[in-house]
Amino acid sequence: MQKIGLFLFFILSFQLSFSQYTELINSKRPGFSDSPYSVGNGVYQIEAGLFYKNVGNYLYWDKKTQESIRYKSNSIGTDFTIRTSHFSERLELDLDIAFINEDRDYLSPTVHQESVLGLSKLTFGAKYMVYSPTYTDKTKEIRSWKARHSYDWRRLLPAVAVYAGLNTNFLSELHKNPDGMSPRIAIFTQNDLSNKFILLTNFIADKLFTDEAENSFILTATYSLSEKIAVFGEGQGFLRKNVPNDIQYGVGGAYLLNKNLQVDTSLRFINDERGDHTFLAGVGLSWRLDRHKDKSYTVDSEGKIIKQKGDGFFSRLFSKKDKKQRKVKKAKARKQKIKKLKPKMSKEQKKIAKEEKKKAKEEAKKNESSRSNRYKNTPKKKKPKVEQKKEKPKGYNKNFEPFKDDIDDDDY
Repeated sequence: MQKIGLFLFFILSFQLSFSQYTELINSKRPGFSDSPYSVGNGVYQIEAGLFYKNVGNYLYWDKKTQESIRYKSNSIGTDFTIRTSHFSERLELDLDIAFINEDRDYLSPTVHQESVLGLSKLTFGAKYMVYSPTYTDKTKEIRSWKARHSYDWRRLLPAVAVYAGLNTNFLSELHKNPDGMSPRIAIFTQNDLSNKFILLTNFIADKLFTDEAENSFILTATYSLSEKIAVFGEGQGFLRKNVPNDIQYGVGGAYLLNKNLQVDTSLRFINDERGDHTFLAGVGLSWRLDRHKDKSYTVDSEGKIIKQKGDGFFSRLFSKKDKKQRKVKKAKARKQKIKKLKPKMSKEQKKIAKEEKKKAKEEAKKNESSRSNRYKNTPKKKKPKVEQKKEKPKGYNKNFEPFKDDIDDDDY
């Protein structure tokens, strides 16, 4: 049975444009349904897991021997998917591989055992987004409570994508298609019924133009319990040529470790028209290498996007490498001072402001007058008298006796 690891996880924001890139990882695991949205341009994503499968009573018609064959089996294996969206946001390329170790016990028409170790699936495929609806952002509605909380009926319009793939036949002997390689086509739809509840529907035609051709329908409902935990429930119906039709039921959940890494687990029960019971359990993880860069567009006066040269798919595919640009000296831009704008005041506020200014001036005058009066009343301190030194007569010398004013003239 083909293992298509599919589970849309954590699209918490609306898809407002045809851009497929999301801030959080967008993984297919662990359900079997696929989303119409791609991983985004410049993103390289790997989704891998381990599974255990127990088949109770499987019956099919062998065209070569012209007889019905019945068997039961136990198998353990790994499957992984490589996804990228390098050329266009709407286009995604993927590679699905499954490696299995299976032990089969044949019950009829003869009883014998077979074991195999090898590839059970190798499929190349491409998915293209045909239509992506846009939803109104109710958080920006502030005038009307009713408009803010009303339901957006455009959510009933699904996003639609088409898929085409090729099932190779480089598989183990027990899993090879006797008719060789075969095409696989599908239509994927998605309804974001709310921020947390998402409904996926898939219509798949697999192994076309071979005796093992099968048509299937998948319906998956996913619900985000929180920003990091999501759960899903799934139902799948198969319509086959040489194998009884069966219905599959699956449940599981995923946990977001960071924006580029998630882990998941799932359980699945399969019941066909003849009472065959198959049990499938798996665990896995999804990781992406994010090299996404937002594109810039030129817009005309009417708001329409102007296409530039080299903007098409084939022009990007066959275009030459960009020429090296010459080196240009970098100059630091001067910082400009931004003037703070004063808030506008009403007439009443202006009057109040003028009165407050007058009061402040009057209080300042009162404080100045009180200070001046206080200094006037305080007595001035008398300066201490400084004794003036007597001037000494000219010709005075301390080594000689001073002149005497009472010298008689008779002494000469």
